[in-house]
Amino acid sequence: MSFDKLSDASLLHLYENIRQQVEADINNDRYHFLGEAAKQRAEEIRCEIDRRDLFASPINWPGRSK
Repeated sequence: MSFDKLSDASLLHLYENIRQQVEADINNDRYHFLGEAAKQRAEEIRCEIDRRDLFASPINWPGRSK
């Protein structure tokens, strides 16, 4: 997906939304809603964030070391 038409703020908002969903998912002891599709989407957004030389806190996915 192309993110060229999104503003920097919108791009960061998308990424932050996924990061917050992952945190909520980690804190939920019974259900995990985010999977590979969310990871792939977040990685695409992360690449665009890096390309634009912006900053966003990393996403600490379950099962990955921090």
